[in-house]
Amino acid sequence: VQLQASGGGLVQPGGSLRLSCAASGRIFSINRMAWYRQAPGRQRELVASITSVGTTNYADSVKGRFTISRADAKNSVYLSMNTLKPEDTAVYYCHLQVGSAMYWGEGTQVTVSS
Repeated sequence: VQLQASGGGLVQPGGSLRLSCAASGRIFSINRMAWYRQAPGRQRELVASITSVGTTNYADSVKGRFTISRADAKNSVYLSMNTLKPEDTAVYYCHLQVGSAMYWGEGTQVTVSS
């Protein structure tokens, strides 16, 4: 299974971005899909997750600003990010759980700066 993330970039504070992550390979059933991020000098942290039945979970720092969604027919997960802040700057990684196996994407850089 391979994950390809896209959609990162440079945006001004208050702006928006939409991250996408598509999985390819032998995938029968995706359980949990999630986005993590890692800022320089900090540990990787969970941003948002979504289960196979659509239950979502968000870090307190992004609640009300970010929305996670999934398209099972495309084996894809998305992260819509609004009202971005400089502290959202990080490398964002998508994560998939397929059965008991875990997969990580390579990450996409999000920089929020004026």
